[in-house]
Amino acid sequence: MSATFPWLSASILFPIAASLLVPFIPDQGEGKQVRWYALVIALVTFLITVGAYLKGYNPAEEGLQLSERVNWLPSLGLSWSVGVDGLSMPLILLTSFITALAVLAAWPVSYKPKLFFFLLLAMDGGQIAVFAVQDMLLFFLAWELELLPVYLLLAIWGGKKRQYAATKFILYTAGSSVFILLAALAMGFAGEGLPNFEYTHLAQQGFSTGFQVLCYVGLLIAFGVKLPIVPLHTWLPDAHGEATAPVHMLLAGILLKMGGYALLRFNAQLLPEAHAQFAPLLIVLGVVNIIYAALTSFAQRNLKRKIAYSSISHMGFVLIGIGSFSALGTSGAMLQMISHGLIGASLFFLVGATYDRTRTLQLEEMGGIGQKMRIMFALWTVCCLASLALPGMSGFVSELMVFAGFATDEAYTLPFRVVMASLAAVGVILTPIYLLSMLREIFFGRENNELVSKRNLVDAEPREIYIISCLLVPIIGIGLYPRLMTDSYKVSIEALVERDLLAMENLNKFSIPNGSEVSLTPALITAPLIVPSKAPNS
Repeated sequence: MSATFPWLSASILFPIAASLLVPFIPDQGEGKQVRWYALVIALVTFLITVGAYLKGYNPAEEGLQLSERVNWLPSLGLSWSVGVDGLSMPLILLTSFITALAVLAAWPVSYKPKLFFFLLLAMDGGQIAVFAVQDMLLFFLAWELELLPVYLLLAIWGGKKRQYAATKFILYTAGSSVFILLAALAMGFAGEGLPNFEYTHLAQQGFSTGFQVLCYVGLLIAFGVKLPIVPLHTWLPDAHGEATAPVHMLLAGILLKMGGYALLRFNAQLLPEAHAQFAPLLIVLGVVNIIYAALTSFAQRNLKRKIAYSSISHMGFVLIGIGSFSALGTSGAMLQMISHGLIGASLFFLVGATYDRTRTLQLEEMGGIGQKMRIMFALWTVCCLASLALPGMSGFVSELMVFAGFATDEAYTLPFRVVMASLAAVGVILTPIYLLSMLREIFFGRENNELVSKRNLVDAEPREIYIISCLLVPIIGIGLYPRLMTDSYKVSIEALVERDLLAMENLNKFSIPNGSEVSLTPALITAPLIVPSKAPNS
């Protein structure tokens, strides 16, 4: 479906251009005017993305929509090419939605407010660009654009160890981004004539399996840092441990989803034969994420780090879904990204709101505040129930889809499916234990008399209730009627899975000179439990 208005370019460039006007907004240094300006810009950006979905995007149509293309640097093969499909449109909506709420969450910021809101608005356009661009070199530039704002937001407004956390973040993410650039250059220059980095062109190149494997490994490292995949995850707990509430929301709600999206877009879609070989490894890494991070979260006494490890655990389901060769499992991975974006943002906002009152992150120092903060306790409870996948909420649906899709995936042997699903279930069991124990310790644990007697230990304010309510509406809505979201990407997911199955079939058999067929192992890991069997009919 065509559109006359450049919806995607507007959603990217409008907040970036608006951020450049922030220094000229008159205020008295407290940020009272600039925060209203930033909120209006963020809301308008959200409305632009909603307009793109309602006016120019057809969920039932396969392929690229809302396409816009302008030759930028033809000699380098770089073009301004944007467009959406089912893999990107839901995440663009999520990005603009979470950013608008993050601006509202930043209301109390009074230290260098102009710079703070400038960075939030610049990040808004940069993150939308990551999901909207259709040129791999342009994707790399957008990927890099959001690194500097996050670094500054951590380094300037973070906690006591903010410099360490910010430096670790930039070293991990910027260092791993080199692999994206190398893979982009290798793929773009692989064909004849001028280089071309557009996704549609790269998808038709038919790269050799060995070339795909090399690119896949590099991209897996780059995107594995952002997701994050254990053991490339250590930057995230440190970043969350020092961030403020709005930055928490952006990290958990959007940045982690960039890694999952990129794995789907590049590793699974553009490198299907390599994906057929590495998919079992993604399953194993997903199970490791779930169990390791859940056990680590269980042992954390710092509230921010506990929720951070919980996020890493939940992203393990995304890996399992991406590694499955079923439309149901891959659709579950997509829904898990959206669901966790909403739930993670809500939990980390509550962490920030609680810290503003208690001035401590240690669980043993928070006991007995439930009587003074009853509404806050209710908000915490609902969000924790969403995180532990209570039926009727989005987390339950997404995790169930991943489990069901993987369990019925005939591309893997039955013993492998049983072992991996059983191990992943351990994380599902641990999650309610550490979340409910955390709630008990914070609100009804051993009473801290000094903390309870503080006058600033007030209950949730209307602004805070509104932010959590805005997040709970889609969490519950998706949980009760998942098709509200799954229909928006169903066609794209089915096309992606069909492409991967075809690549597996092509990889699984080849003809030798006498005309007979020999079955190949479509996995780099050759243990009997984790070698995919024959591919199902596509």
